[in-house]
Amino acid sequence: MNKPTSSAPNSPASDRFSNSADALHAIAQDMLSYAKKQGATAASAEVSEGFGQAVTVRQGEVETIEYNRDKGLGITVYLGQQRGNASTSDFSPQAVRDTVDAALSIARYTAKDDCSGLPEADSLAREFPDLDLYHPWDLPVEDAIALARECEQAALDADARIHNSEGATVNVHEAQFVLANSLGFAAGYPTSRHSLSCSVIAGQDDAMERDYWYSVARRAGDLLGAQQVGRIAAERTVRRLGSRQIATMQVPVLFDASVASSLLGHFVGAVSGGSLYRKSSFLLDRLDQQVFSQHINIADIPDISRGLASGVFDDEGVRTQRRNLVENGVLRGYFLGTYSARKLGLRSTGNAGGNHNLILQPSCTLDLDGLLKMMTRGLLVTELLGQGVNAITGDYSRGAAGFWVENGEIQYPVHEITIAGNLKEMYRNIAAVGNDVLVQGSRQCGSVLVEGMTIAGS
Repeated sequence: MNKPTSSAPNSPASDRFSNSADALHAIAQDMLSYAKKQGATAASAEVSEGFGQAVTVRQGEVETIEYNRDKGLGITVYLGQQRGNASTSDFSPQAVRDTVDAALSIARYTAKDDCSGLPEADSLAREFPDLDLYHPWDLPVEDAIALARECEQAALDADARIHNSEGATVNVHEAQFVLANSLGFAAGYPTSRHSLSCSVIAGQDDAMERDYWYSVARRAGDLLGAQQVGRIAAERTVRRLGSRQIATMQVPVLFDASVASSLLGHFVGAVSGGSLYRKSSFLLDRLDQQVFSQHINIADIPDISRGLASGVFDDEGVRTQRRNLVENGVLRGYFLGTYSARKLGLRSTGNAGGNHNLILQPSCTLDLDGLLKMMTRGLLVTELLGQGVNAITGDYSRGAAGFWVENGEIQYPVHEITIAGNLKEMYRNIAAVGNDVLVQGSRQCGSVLVEGMTIAGS
């Protein structure tokens, strides 16, 4: 079995972790061998470790310095169609054996399930291209403190109305893992994830508002500059001063890119295997049917270099693949792991563990300002509150804050409102997706304009 080049002993990760990649492979293989010896008909094991540093500065003073180092291993065993799972953070040989024994004991008491088992052998990843997911950041704590101070100070200096801060934080994290199973699959690689964030408070008369901004990347050099993060946090905070309520009405709603990705999140939940085989999805039995407006295209792209959700294989070792989930508004695929795929009579799509880099393609050349002009009159939403979404019916009702728009221009900030609709109608009523794509996680899109939503105000 070929291993990813990034897990080779001469990789940059070899001297940074407590255990080498070879040592993690050995532990995983020991678990599988012991499980087979104890009667398991099949097994899957994962071994991982990681470490990180987080520094928070508030009002120029160091508030917290946190170091973390963690490790863990887990084993899933099968006794025919019976399944058991156990985990531990102890890598000692005795702990490994005890963990396997615990998983076997659990399996003996579980009911048989004909959908249980490892993935099909021909679905497992066999090639492991380097997706450039590991970039160590040697950041001494003194430099992290200075960076956080610079970020916070940029926010405090941006406007005299910013009088308080919830702090600026610099996070550095590295991890590595190995996944192996009794079908002969064994692979893993190191990853990194770094971030910089800032949150401040502004006041005017008796009113106070807070907002924040952050940047996250695999490589430190891809982060926004500290001063830029601070300034954006300040601008977002100050513009909320003077918020007011508006009357109840039905108007277009423009979701700012920072919150529009939540619409993708609801879509992922609706077309994921667990929701589908439990028949608890508002998009049940909609494959190859129109579910979005015709200009909407959504792709799952797992092989983006340095992508925040990139991966060569999923949580079960199944190879990932580029897929168009929505083509011209038509639903073309689901998010399936092995178990949910079998429940549905299908095959895994390589999405055990969720989506990869899910990208809602821009439908026009307009940025946020252009979409405001296109909307003419309506609500720009920049913050969503609460979890008022019914995954079965698609009913959508969430608290919101943002800005009232007239003649394509922002007029004033609004708060204490609720926006409501139904996701089935909202998806079909997407008038445009902007080109102001924001990358802050696994779901990426620009601002999204939805026609005809209800605003409940004063």
